[in-house]
Amino acid sequence: MLNIIKRQMAYQKARPTSHPACDVFINHRGIDTKRSIASLLYHQLLLSRIPSFLDNKNMKPGDKLFENIDSAILGCKIGVAVFSPRYCQSYFCLHELALMMESGKKVIPIFCDVKPSELRVSDNKICSGSEIKRFGYAIEEAKNTVGLAFNTTKGNWSDVVTYATELVKESLIEIENEKHATRQAQILY
Repeated sequence: MLNIIKRQMAYQKARPTSHPACDVFINHRGIDTKRSIASLLYHQLLLSRIPSFLDNKNMKPGDKLFENIDSAILGCKIGVAVFSPRYCQSYFCLHELALMMESGKKVIPIFCDVKPSELRVSDNKICSGSEIKRFGYAIEEAKNTVGLAFNTTKGNWSDVVTYATELVKESLIEIENEKHATRQAQILY
């Protein structure tokens, strides 16, 4: 099964794709957070007129999974990684996080019911040694990035979603300001 997935990924990566217009990619473990914080954040970002990608909102039956997700990651400006207790058990979550890190995206971590120190990539015999290293590097990068901590039994959903949305807005402004400054510098020289 894993070889079929890997062949499909290689085939889809070889095909040219266009990047969907999204500023934010929401990386999450569906079983833990799709019907809660991931969807709430997606809707709050849309209300703020920030185009965002959430797999079950932006894809339809028949879409190529890796092609669409990888394209959205490569085309976005910011990634929001929603870490949860079963996050590291998902090949897809780890692949998405690694691609965001490798492509130099700013990633805003949200640690939902999990502490950064609890995130570990384990050798479950599904991934190759190079993938385990790749995923481990991405997890370490995320663990060493300032993020939001949220406890679903004690925290206020509205507050964490509002705060995360504000962080995304601030980050998008910073990215645009950096691009503008770079363009100005190029014009001057």
